[in-house]
Amino acid sequence: MTSLFPALDSPSERIALRFGDRSLTYAELAAATGALAERLAGSGRIAVWATPALETAVAVVAALRAGVAAVPLNPKSGEKELGHILSDSAPTVVLAAPGDELPSSVSALERVDVDVSGTGSIAPAPSVGDEDPALIVYTSGTTGPPKGAVLPRRAISTTLDALADAWQWTGDDVLVHGLPLFHVHGLVLGILGPLRRGGSVRHLGRFGTEGVTRELNDGATMLFGVPTMYHRIAQALSEEPELAKALGRARLLVSGSAALPVHDHERITAATGRRVVERYGMTETLMNTSVRADGEARAGTVGVPLPGVELRLVEEDGSAITSYDGETVGEIQVRGPNLFTGYLNRPDATKDAFTADGWFRTGDMAVRDRDGYVRIVGRKATDLIKSGGYKIGAGEIENALLEHPGVREAAVTGEPDADLGERIVAWVVPTDPQTPPSAEELADHVASRLAPHKRPRVVHYLSVLPRNDMGKIMKRALNRD
Repeated sequence: MTSLFPALDSPSERIALRFGDRSLTYAELAAATGALAERLAGSGRIAVWATPALETAVAVVAALRAGVAAVPLNPKSGEKELGHILSDSAPTVVLAAPGDELPSSVSALERVDVDVSGTGSIAPAPSVGDEDPALIVYTSGTTGPPKGAVLPRRAISTTLDALADAWQWTGDDVLVHGLPLFHVHGLVLGILGPLRRGGSVRHLGRFGTEGVTRELNDGATMLFGVPTMYHRIAQALSEEPELAKALGRARLLVSGSAALPVHDHERITAATGRRVVERYGMTETLMNTSVRADGEARAGTVGVPLPGVELRLVEEDGSAITSYDGETVGEIQVRGPNLFTGYLNRPDATKDAFTADGWFRTGDMAVRDRDGYVRIVGRKATDLIKSGGYKIGAGEIENALLEHPGVREAAVTGEPDADLGERIVAWVVPTDPQTPPSAEELADHVASRLAPHKRPRVVHYLSVLPRNDMGKIMKRALNRD
């Protein structure tokens, strides 16, 4: 078995993890995870109460060292969802920080409190291979109960190594972020990524611009965030000059989990001189593409396929688009060692997710430029609008709306129309609720930037857009009531 964390095999006194005023060196992390791994060996699947704390990182690394699959649990999940995940994954034990109160559905499991000061050592389990499960991460469940994506050790190592190539990520880097640790962004990229490189991670516990400024001024070189976080940064820059200076010192600013609006890109670049790098991935695929650190950071794109990842766009009938022109919309399909092995206990869903020749159907719609850059335009189920004979991606209309000074937030959907097939509907949070821009003004604004057939036909005004824990807009929650 190839070691996922070579730096734990010959540990040093360098800080590996820091959460607030609590930290562990590589030597301390090796000892604590070794002791817990010895306790977990042969346990089958284990659940992790994934709070943004040192104990979560220790628990997941210990499970990986023991060769058992970890199931991260979102502490904000309701009892019904937790009950489904636990009955589906059937863990033998739950790992939690001492003092954490667990809901009844979780507390029925045998509990092991994570001791971050434990001491022990363990050799890699010889019976565990690169294809064996490392994590079982449950999807958001927007179309039914959450499904458990089984991520093998191979997917984690190949994704993190591909990102190291794209981002020139080394053991000298210090990453700062405030992402949740039950999702692949915060856990795999944000915790396991630095540990695989032998670098350091400083978790903010809760995202805030003050924490970002402090850590980047104190030697952090990389910042990971979601668009909601970067939007808050963009809004704060004019009033927090130290934030702009700190961001200017960063080697790499990375945004993911949803598209970062172009106007936020531009505001951050104008104030800091730094461009935000976007990448594209999913729970089932980990990372597929990224803008490279040594490449052109084009606002609104997610870059090019990572090393080892094959990517194609296909038409509705499944035929591959062979000529990329930056305009033709198709569904993204990917193939490579970064993919999951299947959905736990769901062979039907697994079969449906792949083509006969092994391509994973992402359900994401995109266009691709001639030089390979990919631009996501939305989800096939919610963001592809067929209007007047055109296939239109909601994402580009949302970006255009956000360029209007009277629009703070925007989402775009389609609804049935007897004449057009579907009409474009905009959901807008105005900058000034007392004097919102008119529907006609917004339609003209979009038409002048994109094309007349892409203008919204209906505009709804809201005080806030519904979002999930990762900052993604939940379009299925939008309605006219």
